[in-house]
Amino acid sequence: MTGPTTPPGANARVGSVLIRYAHIAEPPNGPWERGANAPFYVWLFNQGRSTDRLLGAETTVARSVDIVNADGATQGPVALPTGKLIELERDRTHLLLRDLRRQIRGGDYVWITLRFERAGEIALQVHSQIPTYVDDEATDAPGLTSPSPQ
Repeated sequence: MTGPTTPPGANARVGSVLIRYAHIAEPPNGPWERGANAPFYVWLFNQGRSTDRLLGAETTVARSVDIVNADGATQGPVALPTGKLIELERDRTHLLLRDLRRQIRGGDYVWITLRFERAGEIALQVHSQIPTYVDDEATDAPGLTSPSPQ
């Protein structure tokens, strides 16, 4: 069971930086195919006394990992002010695995190394989440999903 202090995805700590909800989301129409770009989302919280920065990331399953803005344009490091939650998510600044070297399906695990200016590096085993689809005919209540056929 997950809650506010135990979100789904990979959770870790490196130096004074807490890493939460690190995951790759599977697209709604199937797995990420070889050659595709896959978004990587993560929440970061700096408990230190001074600002840190996420400098970048790397993985063996993609040609590169870039920090991109909401429009997908590459940008520089992400500032992590002390005491502020930074959510690298859809429609915001996030990480992008470019030119996948293999297919990634929901449920797969991928190693990704995050690099911080002060906190250093950490390798995470990141989960590609299985999507939840809403079947409008199954229920009128928003947010409820019907069981998916196996």
